[in-house]
Amino acid sequence: MRLIYLHQYFKFPNETGGTRSYDLASSFVKKGIDVVVVSATSDLNHKSKKRWKVIERDGLLVNYIYLPYGNHLSYFQRSFVFFKFLWFSTFRLLKLKGDFVLATSTPLTIGIPALFKKWFGKTPYIFEVRDVWPEAVIAIGAIRNKMMQKLLFFLERVIYKNASTIVPLSTDMQKSIVNRYPQFTDKSSVVIENISEINRFQNIKDKIDLENITGFKPRFSVLYAGTFGKVNGIDRVIDLAQKTLIIDNRLVYILIGAGAEKENVIQLAKNTGVYGKNVFILDSISKNELPKWYNTVSMGSSFVIDIKELWANSANKFFDTLAAGKPILINHEGWQAEIIRDYNIGYVLPSIVTTEDASSFVKYTLNDSLINEQQINALSVAKEKYSLERAVEKYTDVFNNIRA
Repeated sequence: MRLIYLHQYFKFPNETGGTRSYDLASSFVKKGIDVVVVSATSDLNHKSKKRWKVIERDGLLVNYIYLPYGNHLSYFQRSFVFFKFLWFSTFRLLKLKGDFVLATSTPLTIGIPALFKKWFGKTPYIFEVRDVWPEAVIAIGAIRNKMMQKLLFFLERVIYKNASTIVPLSTDMQKSIVNRYPQFTDKSSVVIENISEINRFQNIKDKIDLENITGFKPRFSVLYAGTFGKVNGIDRVIDLAQKTLIIDNRLVYILIGAGAEKENVIQLAKNTGVYGKNVFILDSISKNELPKWYNTVSMGSSFVIDIKELWANSANKFFDTLAAGKPILINHEGWQAEIIRDYNIGYVLPSIVTTEDASSFVKYTLNDSLINEQQINALSVAKEKYSLERAVEKYTDVFNNIRA
């Protein structure tokens, strides 16, 4: 069996970014499946005189096209990078041989090369839905043109119609798909959430010296490790920090990552007087470096702006926190809030935090017995519901059903 894995942002664990595709792909190889990856990269090490550079690593054959990308680019320039990848990856896919394609969004356009591979290469594809495009991007106001919206919904419908299987990454994403396209209910019946990579986050002996970073010994620490983007709402963390600083100045927030909003977040933290006091903002780190941070802090976190469509997200931060056996803090409702409450694995803040809400959160952080209980519960949920082994098992069933 040979799988072509199409992911524009494929990352190895020594790189910054999510490693779901790597974890799955390398696990498929261990099960005897040949995996060929098609991806883009901004890494100069993969720049080549030829359009495509092919490397073999960890049993994977990775096809890279060098396309510089970053927050320094304008919206138009970033969009152009998407279309360049779409164009070149389509022709690359048509040349590659495989039994089926696994195309994982975002963006939604990742489904177009898979469509052409099916139509002209007679190769079935699985479409993995990481975000409910275009519903989410329209909700945040990123695409306002009505004709463009209609075009994207048409594209979404065509991609779903032609997919052998649609794999949403959360039950809320599944509900969104089924509500809008009830004809695809059977195709989207398998939900495979993001992965709690337990082996990566457990049995970690190393810790970070937080006192060296903060200048004092924190009583309780909250980690945010991810993108500083518009949808992430990191300004909500700063607001929470400002309110809790008055109550307990040894409750600290460690923010690690990069993104278009990072400088704005830093400036906001300085303006509100929390920067360097109970908010500490650091550079991005690789996935391999994350476990020792989670081993150090008291709690992980995931934030989004106050838009209901974003509640369906399946953020790596949520699953990494559980894999580390730490409680998770979020600021929205949806399926993750339900899991937190049902299994007692963290704390759900309202989107807009009042002084009373901040006081309640501080009281929560002082409850050592509850925190200890949630740590145990978090790891248990990670093992039972979101382990890599469980995800691979589900995908193996999907592959077998397609081949049947």
